[in-house]
Amino acid sequence: MKHPIIQDLNTRYTAKKYDETKKISAEDMQVILEALRLSASSINSQPWKFVLVESDEAKQRLHDSYANKHEFNQPHAKSASHTLLLAYDPNFTKDKFSKRVDAEVSSGHLPADMYEVFMGAYAFAEANTDESGFNGHWTKAQVYLALGNLLHVLARLGIASTPMEGVDSELLQTLFEKELDGHVCEVALAMGYHKEGEDFNYGLPKARLAQDDVICVA
Repeated sequence: MKHPIIQDLNTRYTAKKYDETKKISAEDMQVILEALRLSASSINSQPWKFVLVESDEAKQRLHDSYANKHEFNQPHAKSASHTLLLAYDPNFTKDKFSKRVDAEVSSGHLPADMYEVFMGAYAFAEANTDESGFNGHWTKAQVYLALGNLLHVLARLGIASTPMEGVDSELLQTLFEKELDGHVCEVALAMGYHKEGEDFNYGLPKARLAQDDVICVA
């Protein structure tokens, strides 16, 4: 199939080694960050915070976060052009949601007289909130919507990526305490350009199950 979307998905792959001499341009980064901001989430909750690891100092902190486990991902901390920490709010409250509804109205997307009606959508969050106020299982799921969106954006830009659940959430919480501001990072995304001749699966065909194995038309 020659459709551009299918071509994007056929060329996208998880990079194993990055060329540390190649950096994502400022122009492409503007596209990446705006696409990230525009990611979908249930009830437009946006219960997340994204930390872009760009400076050498921040890359060193990310490198140090692999001191105890997931060392196989440690090289990406410095060799990738950038790494994005995708973090979720473990206690997404109704007050926080109201700020999103305020933005709905101020942007013109939601008529002001529908404010209270839209606030009722918080019931989706309440249904996933325990007695202690924790709803991290629900907010974490929203983060993966943003991750999926970004994977395609990067493929369209010709930028390699590596989704990493192999991160030390506790150490990241300490080393990036200010940036995360109470949010929890359990997945990160390395971004950059693969290292020529050292990325064994670059350019190889996709290995996916047949449509009939995974898609049922009812």
